[in-house]
Amino acid sequence: MNEWAELDRALGAIAASGNAEVREDGEWLAEFADLHCEVHSRNKAPLVHLWSDQRNLTRRILGVQEQSDDRVVLEVQRFGRTKPSRLEVARADARRPIGRITREQFRARLRRMLAEKFPDAVIDSLTASPDLEHSFSGVYVRGSMHEGARAWAVLAIAPGENAAVVEGALSFGVLWLDWMRSRAEKRAVEGLRIFVPERSSRFLHERACALAPNARAEIFEFSEAEGTVEKTDPADAGNLQSFLIPRREAESALTAALEAASRCPALDRELRKGIGTIRERVLPGAAEVAFAYRGLDVVLWSRDGLRFGLGESQERLTHGSEPGLERLFDRLATYRNPLASDTNHSLYRAAPERWLETLILDDPTKLDAQLDPEQIYSQVPALAASDRGVIDLLGVTRRGRLVVIEVKASEDIHMPLQAADYWLRVRRHQRDGDFERYGYFSNVALDSKPPMLWLVAPGLRFHSATDTLLRYLSPEIQVTRIGINENWRRGIRVIFRQ
Repeated sequence: MNEWAELDRALGAIAASGNAEVREDGEWLAEFADLHCEVHSRNKAPLVHLWSDQRNLTRRILGVQEQSDDRVVLEVQRFGRTKPSRLEVARADARRPIGRITREQFRARLRRMLAEKFPDAVIDSLTASPDLEHSFSGVYVRGSMHEGARAWAVLAIAPGENAAVVEGALSFGVLWLDWMRSRAEKRAVEGLRIFVPERSSRFLHERACALAPNARAEIFEFSEAEGTVEKTDPADAGNLQSFLIPRREAESALTAALEAASRCPALDRELRKGIGTIRERVLPGAAEVAFAYRGLDVVLWSRDGLRFGLGESQERLTHGSEPGLERLFDRLATYRNPLASDTNHSLYRAAPERWLETLILDDPTKLDAQLDPEQIYSQVPALAASDRGVIDLLGVTRRGRLVVIEVKASEDIHMPLQAADYWLRVRRHQRDGDFERYGYFSNVALDSKPPMLWLVAPGLRFHSATDTLLRYLSPEIQVTRIGINENWRRGIRVIFRQ
């Protein structure tokens, strides 16, 4: 067996293992996850041919640097180039997660799309590798490009990613922009370019309205099927998606729910204790009212009656099922208790933001004495999008200044931009006069100044990236961080205000 036949056999064995990866000059070519190899040695200069469903690659072999059953390293030459490169085909130490392979494959396609869209630009780098030290997620492709003396930070989302990835793009994009600017030497970094699949930019345009002008965020949509990359117009995003229900409708639903609750002895007894354990909350749309035990929804009212249970495990509340509700209340009294001995119990740890919310609603002045305790609302206005895992409260100072309060019980890198996103909606309703029109903040002369924004979390639970993200918010958004005690379940105490 000659030299090239042996090389062909070695490459074929690695490819057949189903766990091969290809690198050229150190760059992982994820398009070859499903690899086929062949060596053509009939000509004077032998060729190596690699192919998969996504890509073909042919190189002239200049030499074999390493060859074994697990790894082949070749010195090769691309057609039309004089400088040799290094091609490595090896068995991976472990199988790559499907998502990682998909993103790496997209990274290679993105490079080609950017080269076609920006023919005068140089794509300096693109990577999908996570960097936990700097809070860079591996679900995004990030990199840089430059056109003459102008450089841009690049962040891209592969097709098929879920809505949460799109929602988080601006946070990670701003962090990447800041990192690039802090290390720029040759060129100033103009701003941030975000590339998203077609018809998915609307949300980002809405949230980008909260950024300061120096962020210079540009958003592009691409279609791989059509081979297009187009810059989107922020004006196409339309109005921020949120809505207010008339206060009278919310109060009507609440009255009906409390009347139904009064006919259930177990629930009525808990409501009459008057210690703030059970709090009712009108859900967006005013078609349902939740009765929550220290923030954990236990009973749900609708026009069809009352249901009880935790999560998806609910049953209709009747005279016959009421003992089940009483047993549930007994368990909650034991385990969802600020003095509970088992702080790892699921009932103690469930829905922490909602628990913290109830404590704030019980006495908002514990956060700040200037808040009006009679004028504070949860999830008003309501977002058209689904629950974001963050609690939004809207209050007002005794002098009529609106205050948006964002509440988080644990570390969340997205908290600043989520809060700014909610602030934008409150600001729009304020400008349109909706709060007065729909019956909120009755007998209060609302100040026309922009709302203040308070971020509330346990003092050690603000993400390390928070300060960086806040620097890129619009100067119109006046932000205060309020750190509270770690054992807040036993009572809120402010430990710092920044």
